Amino acid sequence: MSEHGIHTLDTAFQRDHFDAAYLIIEDGRAAFVDCGTSHAVPRMLAALDEQGLSPADVDWLLVTHVHLDHAGGAGALMRELPNARLVAHPRGAPHMIDPARLIAGATAVYGEEEMARSYGEIVPVPESRVVVADDGHALSLAGRELLCRDTPGHARHHYCVWDAYSRSWFTGDTFGLSYRELDSAQGAFVVPTSSPVQFEPEALKASIARLLSYSPQAMYLTHYGRVDDVAKLARDLVEQIDAMVALARSCDGLPDRHRCLVAALSALYMERAQAHGCPLDEDGVRRVLEMDIELNAQGLACWLDRDSR
Repeated sequence: MSEHGIHTLDTAFQRDHFDAAYLIIEDGRAAFVDCGTSHAVPRMLAALDEQGLSPADVDWLLVTHVHLDHAGGAGALMRELPNARLVAHPRGAPHMIDPARLIAGATAVYGEEEMARSYGEIVPVPESRVVVADDGHALSLAGRELLCRDTPGHARHHYCVWDAYSRSWFTGDTFGLSYRELDSAQGAFVVPTSSPVQFEPEALKASIARLLSYSPQAMYLTHYGRVDDVAKLARDLVEQIDAMVALARSCDGLPDRHRCLVAALSALYMERAQAHGCPLDEDGVRRVLEMDIELNAQGLACWLDRDSR
């Protein structure tokens, strides 16, 4: 079921309903927002086919930022889309054209075997097919304007996409993570993402405020899907960003800082999940958030080290 021609596509990265890409259709023309890894390319093409479209009908692939779960498959997908152009942040575009540093950095963290399993092939995008989206860059999808706004805080190479037609943002990771398994009668449960290496709490809060200034009706998150009740979720995010900063400072200087960060983040999110009435028990919530807790702890450590310099 789609609304305003927006289709949520599960890229199947890591698990079901973890990593979304979006297909926007307007008057027979299409755009993708984020694309997952190269393993997701068949799913992207199948989604076009299901809507009666061909790869030649895609005009744009917008990558909110160049983290591999959002843009790792961009080069492989672009090879299948003869008329599309890739839209990237000025800081991200060079890594799409020459992904060598992205590949090296991720391989150093995950190792070659895990890189192949999780991310597959990472393919360069020809420079002639890359559009650099400075803040305020607008593009047209069959007359439907998509507006790119610079939104640092999660990463310095991050933009969000405003779709005035649906009064919605495609938020990448700026508006946090919200998994449908954690929904309750109170609505969506949301957690900020501070994953390595460019978490900047004040910039992130400013970016969230910028998104809210458009009075959006909904947010389309990469992790995962459409959420509304936007003002409440924004308050939840800001509260948690402040709490994460405070707990990070309390763990700094301890001999096992990482373990302290993981434990403190787990306690914060479990307490909030319980107050939210999440339907899963504590072990279930921990299973859903386990990877993000680990990444958030790593990202907070990077921020502490940067902040102390």
